[in-house]
Amino acid sequence: MPITDQAALEFLMTRRSRPAKMLAPPVPTRSELEPILRAALRSPDHGKLEPWRLIVLERAALVRLADLVTARGGSLGRDENDTVKARAQFNDSHLAVAVIEVQKPSDKVPPIEQSYSAGAVCLGLLNAALASGWGANWLSGWPAHDRGFVDSGLGLAGHERVVGFVHIGTARAEPPERPRPDTESTVTWVSE
Repeated sequence: MPITDQAALEFLMTRRSRPAKMLAPPVPTRSELEPILRAALRSPDHGKLEPWRLIVLERAALVRLADLVTARGGSLGRDENDTVKARAQFNDSHLAVAVIEVQKPSDKVPPIEQSYSAGAVCLGLLNAALASGWGANWLSGWPAHDRGFVDSGLGLAGHERVVGFVHIGTARAEPPERPRPDTESTVTWVSE
């Protein structure tokens, strides 16, 4: 019979992201962030390819990226409200980690599985930050998918892409509980 890690199971059953706009200083120090990053990188990685990397964005970098969002939004002709919202993601943040997918050539691990692995790093990072007592939120938005933004703002190579920005800080308030998926309507059991 398996031994249940009740504390871990309880954490997973009750975990809640904290809205990024509700995160404030203090943020983790480098030494406090290090175990969170290590935990995130223990995500499933078929073929041990490490098809991802992390970019830690501290306050000055986030302000620079907020300005770039405004510039890119204008040059792309994006709706002003869209640009203001996207800018706030960076301007209001004090620490974020960009999870970057880095596809690796492989005969055994197809690209989609490498994408799944990078997504697992985002979830691992989010959960590790929450389990460490910090507030955290996984966001993307149009800047994450704009080549001009990611190339000039983050220095990404052409074969790299942003999977998400995980914002980490101190939660100013608890978010309200929201409805969760119902297993009756989302799970199918196959017996034969």
